[in-house]
Amino acid sequence: MLRVRPIHFTSNLEQWTRLLTLLGMVRTADDGEWQEFDAGSGRLALRWADPGSAQDGTTVFGVEVGDLDEFARRTNEAAVEAEGAAGSQGAGSPADEAMAALVDADHGRSCRIRARDGFSFFADPAAHGANCADADPALTVVAVWFTEDTEGAASTLRSIGARPRPVPDNDETADFTAKNGGVLMVRPGTAPGRAGLGFEYGGDLDGLRAQIESAGWDVAATEEAFGRTLQVPSPDAEGSAAHHPPLWISGPRRGV
Repeated sequence: MLRVRPIHFTSNLEQWTRLLTLLGMVRTADDGEWQEFDAGSGRLALRWADPGSAQDGTTVFGVEVGDLDEFARRTNEAAVEAEGAAGSQGAGSPADEAMAALVDADHGRSCRIRARDGFSFFADPAAHGANCADADPALTVVAVWFTEDTEGAASTLRSIGARPRPVPDNDETADFTAKNGGVLMVRPGTAPGRAGLGFEYGGDLDGLRAQIESAGWDVAATEEAFGRTLQVPSPDAEGSAAHHPPLWISGPRRGV
């Protein structure tokens, strides 16, 4: 199995909970400093961060899997096949270092995925299986990987079993879906390993906007060539002097 599950660090768990609930997500795990929310497709984890700390307001790219050992084996096999097809190892990809390595991380046994740009992320064992049936089926969690090596990032995601999907432009972007829910995006960026968080909504975007606004949030809408996007002020921005970009929610895409 493969499910999108980024982790967002925040000192404002209460406001995040309010917003995610408005979006139709359902909290399925809560031990105080760690909470998980299910969308119709994909999952999001919130983790407490001290106010003003370096982690506060940041997102960590990540996925969930079933059997860690089997996942690591398949990922490494796929990576070797991809390297063979390309005819080279690629920068930063020594042959004696596996792409997927089983590790004992701070949060427990996990699988670290290493990309050729030096970025790494965790594939963690899923705490529970299917997404909550009460979550809005129109909402999808999106995790974004920013990198200068978009080709290498896309190759890594193919190796972990993510499925490519069409993108509107033939540029440096790449989109993938996970078998068990969620979307993974690769976008150009100059800061290796920077991750982003957003959502896609396949239902009535105007209705969702009205619902969010009725709860007191100011919502902006942008019209783009390939669809509309709502922008909601980040809950991290409340009471913070730091800049926190808005949370984006994209409607159905056109032209793909």
